[in-house]
Amino acid sequence: MHKQSIYGLTYDQLKDWLVESGQKRFRADQVWDWLYRKRVKSFSNMKNVNKDTIDLLEENYVIQTLSETVKQESKDGTIKFLFELQDGNHIETVLMRFDYGLSVCVTTQVGCNIGCSFCASGILRKNRDLTSGEIVEQIMNVQHHLDDQEKDERVSHIVVMGIGEPFDNYDNTLDFLRIVNDQKGLSIGARHITVSTSGLADKIYEFADENLQVNLALSIHAPNNELRTKIMKINRAYPLEKLMPAIDYYLEKTNRRITFEYILLDDVNDHVEEAKQLAELLKDKRHLSYVNLIPYNPVADHPYERSRKQNILNFYETLLENNINCGVRVEQGSDIDAACGQLRSKQIEKAKKKKVNAS
Repeated sequence: MHKQSIYGLTYDQLKDWLVESGQKRFRADQVWDWLYRKRVKSFSNMKNVNKDTIDLLEENYVIQTLSETVKQESKDGTIKFLFELQDGNHIETVLMRFDYGLSVCVTTQVGCNIGCSFCASGILRKNRDLTSGEIVEQIMNVQHHLDDQEKDERVSHIVVMGIGEPFDNYDNTLDFLRIVNDQKGLSIGARHITVSTSGLADKIYEFADENLQVNLALSIHAPNNELRTKIMKINRAYPLEKLMPAIDYYLEKTNRRITFEYILLDDVNDHVEEAKQLAELLKDKRHLSYVNLIPYNPVADHPYERSRKQNILNFYETLLENNINCGVRVEQGSDIDAACGQLRSKQIEKAKKKKVNAS
């Protein structure tokens, strides 16, 4: 059985475990500082931590559970990492460069059960949830990469929008958020973190009650039940009449703006009529709404194509005419496997072909 990642412990969990194991409380501060401020890759490098504590850590935890399999670098500075987990599964993590800082998109599950018909992440069904440590370690591996470049750069923003549905792995996602936000560690501001959900209404209520300052994004992609169910299976369980009241609760509880993600699929959901329906759906919450229009990255064996430029412009202008705040997402990494899950799917197919050819 594999040892768990030390990154999976929140500060309080680490402190309680060390005290229960007979160590002094201040050891937690030392270990936390070595992990997140000095960013060592081995327990033995924690120079001011006593040998008993080091032995205890090594006996129960490991620092590195992810190994880098592929790294693709784009001309615009975007880097897509493919990591192998201890059990042989693979996940994707993406580093993106913006004017406001360095943002990392993390994965929360191996595969996905949400079943969005346009998404590369859902090509393979969910194998398992990631632990909180495996999610945190994605950030740490990217930060270690930046440290190695010796340019004094740090991860400043996080989007939880990679493979999987974060709210389907709720507890581990919440621990991840608490760990990376902790002021004694990475101290990534809550308002610099965005969690995206496909619409698990019950978890949206729960998330609103967490009293976090973390941003929320909803992958809506269609303004009516018929179309949304056609392209997103999750709408069968949480149709708009269940989902939108959860959004209203979140807005009332937090008074925080929510982003509505809308992937534009050619001649599917990109007509002016859908834009008008979306504006109508959001009209009573437009003061706290922002629609992020996303040009589609085509995925092999999927029936969808990117919307034409004129259709994107028409959709955008229709929303503006109806006083809906919106914008078109600037593409990152267009010269590498851009769509979420594409790199992982490609590597899995390569492995299958290699196995067949070897037999």
